[in-house]
Amino acid sequence: MTKLGIAVGVVVAAVVAGTTVRVGSQEASRTPSAGAATAKPYTSPRTPWGDPDLQGGWTNVNENGIPFERPDALAGKQLEAVDDSELAELVKERDEARLKGAAAIGGRETGAGPVHWYEHYGAKNSRAWMVIDPADGRIPAQTQSAIARVGARGGGRGGRAGGEGGRADSWLDRSLYDRCITRGLPGSMMPAIYGNAYDITQAPGIVAIRYEMIHEARIVKLDTSPRNGLRTHMGDARGHFEGDTLVVETTNFDPRSAYRNGTPTMTLVERFKPVSADKIEWSMTVDDSQTWTKPWTFAMTLSADPHQPLFEYACHEGNYAMRNILSAARAEEAASSGGSQK
Repeated sequence: MTKLGIAVGVVVAAVVAGTTVRVGSQEASRTPSAGAATAKPYTSPRTPWGDPDLQGGWTNVNENGIPFERPDALAGKQLEAVDDSELAELVKERDEARLKGAAAIGGRETGAGPVHWYEHYGAKNSRAWMVIDPADGRIPAQTQSAIARVGARGGGRGGRAGGEGGRADSWLDRSLYDRCITRGLPGSMMPAIYGNAYDITQAPGIVAIRYEMIHEARIVKLDTSPRNGLRTHMGDARGHFEGDTLVVETTNFDPRSAYRNGTPTMTLVERFKPVSADKIEWSMTVDDSQTWTKPWTFAMTLSADPHQPLFEYACHEGNYAMRNILSAARAEEAASSGGSQK
């Protein structure tokens, strides 16, 4: 159902030394190297109309394999307390696990393909885990209404409860990602086994972000114009610059693609903070009082990759994968009941 992604281009190390990243009230620092302590803060070049220039090709391929929350094995540790040698050992273990499971990618019956088809091997992770606020690296507890909401849904239809290995009574049981419709937000920003390229293009009053996987695009207006109230899978975004940092606030989500079973009224706030000529610290704050007891933030590093153009993502609604998933489910049902497939 998808193209065979071939990893090309130059892989840029994603460890940012001597950098302090601030997201809201959360500050995460890496130990500066000798001589870096006196370095001047990075200042972005400007577009002809005066905005910080973030344009070009970017990738998060080096963030593959980073646990979203703090692993139990690192309980009690703060993110900034994980030094470079410890991080290097964690990254080595993650890559060994990826190589060990390579044959199962896509399912053994498909042949999966050789390792060089995929981009997520040899990733040079920038951090030990992604959640930076709360400080314990864990997503806050869900509200009682959120727990009740998930229970009431009971794994039924609606585009989010399905997925690989899930129900297949109908195409509606499958995820929007399975159906080649969307990865949603922030799904489209997250690293995957391939298709990790992005393109940022700017014009006066506008920032456009294009994604290789699921061929999605977002248009961020840099103004305070009122939202039209329409709910979409990627939400309705407004942005502004705070110094060199692009801040994007998105709301009005379609209920079928609201992040982590959140509500359509959630607000997602992204920060694209340039920290060097080839690095952007990207973070997202999730604010949905109907789903979590308090807002929370996660982050990763985007690396410049001008040699990696966006390939066509040959995946679309109505592709053979969906028909095959459903027909295979019917065949399994027929076999288990001793009947024949209709």
